[in-house]
This record gives sequence, structure tokens and C-alpha cells, in this order.
Amino acid sequence: MLETIYIARHGFRLNWVSTTWKSETGLPRDPPLTAFGVTQAKELGDYFLSLPEDQRPTAIFSSPYYRCLQTSKPVSNALGIPIYIEHGIAEWYSPASPGTGLHPRPGSASSLKSYFPEIDAETWSPIYYPTRKGEDVQQVHDRIDEFLVHFVPYVENKFQHKRILLVSHAATVIALARELLGQRDLGLRVGCCSLSEFVRKPGATNVLGGWEAKRLAEAEFLTGGVQRDWGFEDIEIENGKVVNDSGEPGTENELDAPVGLQVRMTSSL
Repeated sequence: MLETIYIARHGFRLNWVSTTWKSETGLPRDPPLTAFGVTQAKELGDYFLSLPEDQRPTAIFSSPYYRCLQTSKPVSNALGIPIYIEHGIAEWYSPASPGTGLHPRPGSASSLKSYFPEIDAETWSPIYYPTRKGEDVQQVHDRIDEFLVHFVPYVENKFQHKRILLVSHAATVIALARELLGQRDLGLRVGCCSLSEFVRKPGATNVLGGWEAKRLAEAEFLTGGVQRDWGFEDIEIENGKVVNDSGEPGTENELDAPVGLQVRMTSSL
């Protein structure tokens, strides 16, 4: 049974400091990390290596975006553990304005493995895909809600891991924290490469609300401390509504698929 879930946000993004950045994968809106962000990722790996072995994660589940995989890589190398690609914890996009197309979706685990050989593309297949049409604040929480109640028992059934690390994005990290704690109104801001740690409540069988936070978005192990922290209040207009975003030109006629759960294995809520 899973006992501990660590959740980290990716490191500092290159597009925050440069307008001429290049997508290594060719995917729009998929910037790499800055050199500083790469250093943050290494410090994350060093932190986990400093823990006693019985406190370290034994697998990493990463968003398929390049910056998250760059953040996962040093941890994978330091601990000698695999990276599994999971679209269920991918980036959050605001609803796409009508007629502007769909949001990007990264490639398969097999295609990403050419950039990151630490990826295990055989053992794990993503169990959830978010819609490319975008989500409002409530919808991203609903996505994570549905994802978690299937993901946790599926991992427990497939593996023997007691401790895992999820590497994701600010909005998704916040939604994950809120759903694990059963506090959707939890005020939380998440900095780059910050780390949260959730332990299962004694005797808890429910996934949602069945965890306690030992730390929330902490960054004491990072040389620069908290950097570029973000919260939903930075973008929410009112009552979970956000300003629409534009989709990617040329995707207007693409099929929004796959979407949603790819497996069925629920635990109690």
C-alpha cells in the first residue's frame, strides 16, 4: 500500500527569461528549464539522496512536458529509479476560445524516451488524459479527483511501491494537494521545484481526504529558496472562472482524443 506521496513542481522555466527559447521536442508551449532550473532539479535529487533509504521514493510519475522530465531526471539518476509518463498530471490550460483550436499534447512515452532514457515506456501506460479543450478551476480539480481515485489503487495493484514522487505543474500540484487532503479551498502557493509530502492517515482507506501533509510547497533544500510561486488567485476571475486562452493554430479540426480515464480501478472516495 502507498504510504507516502511526494509532489514536486518543475524547475524554473526558460521562457520566463527569454523570448527566443526553442522547444526541444517541437511541441508548442513546451519550454525547457533555465540553467538555474536545472540546478534546482539537481538539488531536488540531492535532497532525496540525503534521506534514509526507507524514506526515498522508489518511482517517479511525471507530467510529459519537457520541463517536468528535466526536473525528474536528476532524481531518477540519483536514486536509480524509473520515470513513468502520466498525462493525468499534465499541465493545466484555461478553456480554449471557440474557433481557436485545441491546446498542445505531448508525445508518447516511447517518443519522449529518446530525450530521457530514464523513462520506462513499457511498464506503465498513462491512465488519464486531460481534454485539449482546456478547463476552468473546478474542472481541473474534478480531473485530479477522478485521476487520484483510480491512480492510487492502480499503482498499489500493479507495483509494491510504498513511496512515489509526482512531478507536475503549479496548478496541478495545488489541485493534487487539495484533493489528497480533502480541502478544495486550501490556500496554497507553489514555487519552482518546491516539494510537498503527504502521508496516509492511519487506517484510512479513502483516497480523497485520506492523507496528511507533512510539508506543503517547501523549498528549504533549494539554494535560492522559493522562486516564482503561483496560486489560483493569480488567474481566477471569480467562482472558479478564468479568462479563455487560445488553442494552437491548425488544430481546429483535430480530434480531442483520447480523453479521460483509460482504466477502471476505483478505491473508496
